[in-house]
Amino acid sequence: YAVRKLPLCYKDQNIILLITAIEMMTAVQNTQFNPSIAAILIFTFLLVKKQNDFWATFFIAAGFLVKLYGIAGLAFFFFSDHKIKFILSFIFWIAVLFCLPMIISSPQFIIQCYYDWFNSLVQKNETNSMSLMQNMSVMGMLRHIFNVKEFSMLVLIPATVLYILPFLRRSQFEYLNFKLSYLAFTLIGVVIFSSSAESSTYIIAMAGVGIWFVLQNKSDPLNVLLLILALVLTSLSTTDLLPEYFKLHIVRPYSLKALPCFLVWIVLAYQLL
Repeated sequence: YAVRKLPLCYKDQNIILLITAIEMMTAVQNTQFNPSIAAILIFTFLLVKKQNDFWATFFIAAGFLVKLYGIAGLAFFFFSDHKIKFILSFIFWIAVLFCLPMIISSPQFIIQCYYDWFNSLVQKNETNSMSLMQNMSVMGMLRHIFNVKEFSMLVLIPATVLYILPFLRRSQFEYLNFKLSYLAFTLIGVVIFSSSAESSTYIIAMAGVGIWFVLQNKSDPLNVLLLILALVLTSLSTTDLLPEYFKLHIVRPYSLKALPCFLVWIVLAYQLL
């Protein structure tokens, strides 16, 4: 439904749905919340575009309090024409959604839940560093290829700078393609720079790849090659359509599932700048 609401033609919407189909199947069969996170980020973008900041921030707060990835929707704050309203609405929804479960529980229990969740995330981040099934990220890929544990800051600091720099091009904010490109940039980045990225998380990133592809010249060999790489290494690499040896001894040990999405992200960074 979120993809169908994107300001794109029906054919391009179908292309995005086809590109994400395998990852959608993987996420749904693993009863994952990740397809909802992808939809939440798209809804946030669409509502900011429609100047409905109140409900846009509802989706950010809901996504954040359920699974941290939702906080990436704050990036669309810079596209808002009502920034004060955006900030106040976000604070309102965080407070409301934080307190809402207290209707059927106690404040102490809810506060304790979030405290335990925070500690769990900290511990999970530490154990993810050398995991093959988790940390399918750019950091994980570099760690496993070069066998170096501490790579995070060398990746995250430049990535953060590249996220901020496009907002200096305010003259581009009026163009839909620029905004849609930044949506794709966000959908991909929130996964490939997360130490908790696993196979079923890539429904979010592949939605970004789909949006990126429909904005490009579809006959350009480089764009087609990047899409094929994403479909093979990212989506098909965890299915039985690829040889088991390739999956177990090449893709998984080096977290290569992240590689095509990272390459698309680099192209998007170049285009946005």
